Amino acid sequence: MTPRPARLRLLLSGLPLVVALPLAACTAGAEPTTPAPVPTVTPTATPAGPATCPESGVLIRSTGSDAAMGLRALGLELVNCGTEPYELNGYPVLVVRDEQRQPITLTVVDGAKGITSGFDAPPRPLTLRPGDRATAAVLWRNTFTDSTGAPTNGAYLDVAPADGRPAQAVDPDGPIDLGNTGRIGVSAWTRAEPATPAQPPAPSRPSGAPSVAVTPDGRV
Repeated sequence: MTPRPARLRLLLSGLPLVVALPLAACTAGAEPTTPAPVPTVTPTATPAGPATCPESGVLIRSTGSDAAMGLRALGLELVNCGTEPYELNGYPVLVVRDEQRQPITLTVVDGAKGITSGFDAPPRPLTLRPGDRATAAVLWRNTFTDSTGAPTNGAYLDVAPADGRPAQAVDPDGPIDLGNTGRIGVSAWTRAEPATPAQPPAPSRPSGAPSVAVTPDGRV
């Protein structure tokens, strides 16, 4: 099985996770048969986006999630689908919402200190040309330290490229089950590997009021 750190980095690169399932054991005395192809399991979320580019010139989407041993990881991808270079230097800005789409009060950790290791590299200035991509990871734990407290479960996720920029709804690929930790981490934007290019949607002309909202700063 792919080592866990490598699985998380596959999420960041936008590549699908593929896990081979073992074949069933043969019954003694059974007639020999031709082995069946080994099935594969891939994430339900795919980096498919809408057919048009948002007015901001960038598209943010998930690349799938991974969950094991209480640690959750969701890959993010930002595509410059516009016609101009796009500057990045920092962390995605997150707003987690409940089933009623109301914001959930929590602590957003730049990096993942106290959650996991390996995602605390500081941000670096990026200039994304049209068609270029950047990736980041959202990380949290489904951990309970107080049996009397109610769990925190998010159902929706808004992501902005930076403070003050328009946010977009991103499929979280499942519940954001924070237990009672009240903490969620996010790594800095990094340039995506060119070996896995994404096809950005064609730029679109503005039509009416944009459907995105500026995300409030929920950082500590």
